[in-house]
Amino acid sequence: MKKVKGFWLFLILSIVLYGTVQLLINAGILNQFYSNTLIFIGINIILAVSLHLVIGITGQFSIGHAGFLAVGAYISAIFTMKLQLPFPIAILAGGIIAALAGLIVGIPSLRLKGDYLAIATLGFAEIIRIVFLNIDYVGGAAGMQVSHLTNWTYTFICLFITIVVIMNFTNSRHGRACISVRENEIAADAMGINTVYYKVIAFALGSFFAGIAGGLYAHNFYIIQPTNFGFLKSFDILIYVVLGGLGSLSGAVISAILLTLVSTFLQDYPETRMIIYSLVLVIVMLYRPQGLMGTREITDIFGKWKSVKSVKGGN
Repeated sequence: MKKVKGFWLFLILSIVLYGTVQLLINAGILNQFYSNTLIFIGINIILAVSLHLVIGITGQFSIGHAGFLAVGAYISAIFTMKLQLPFPIAILAGGIIAALAGLIVGIPSLRLKGDYLAIATLGFAEIIRIVFLNIDYVGGAAGMQVSHLTNWTYTFICLFITIVVIMNFTNSRHGRACISVRENEIAADAMGINTVYYKVIAFALGSFFAGIAGGLYAHNFYIIQPTNFGFLKSFDILIYVVLGGLGSLSGAVISAILLTLVSTFLQDYPETRMIIYSLVLVIVMLYRPQGLMGTREITDIFGKWKSVKSVKGGN
């Protein structure tokens, strides 16, 4: 019952947020810079939440998320620019192909652990980048011109679906199996949980939403290039998850918002931006090594406050 009430509350708040922002955009109060910043925040949240499922929930150290972002970006761009198909179909196609790529990579590589898995996923991301770099059909090194089709509505719908799906997956029987893999893979395997199966499922699902983000990313700019999807992009996404707190979806969302704002509003000062960006990370890691939220969610904090107030009221 509490979960049902929580979902409806989340739905209402989401509708209010969407309507308010859309009203401000239509009224011209939010200009193109601010609306584009909101879109970029939404894309980064999708990337952070999708990687959160792989690292924070399943405990698999992947640093190749930029590869799935690239797959979604280029596939969706091909569907709109080459095949002249509608944008929603292109976004969905980018997600599906990215999920298939996740399966292709995940089935052999997710038998690895720790640093070996990280190297394997990083290698995949670099392979994808080099492949697109050498395909003339998508522009090669010069890049591919893409129409600007991403807007606040598309971004919000994709963001809402991503959060709801991953939140429900985490709270399901499959999500609990993934968490058991994270906590102790040997014990989970001994209890009869097919650890490889659940790791591949989580990896494919995370790859799917990274591909969705790629479709939005590609059509938010007028050109995409292989250099946009280097290993530094994977580390950026990894930072969102680690800074927010491994195992906390709310932390990944908050971290993506904060770091995107810092990066955006300091883009005119590239040297200063990187210094401040690094300082923020160092300070947080010194005083909050578990991340901003640890393994807790915002609902846990509100529940704690509510219980404290009820205890005080009873006294």
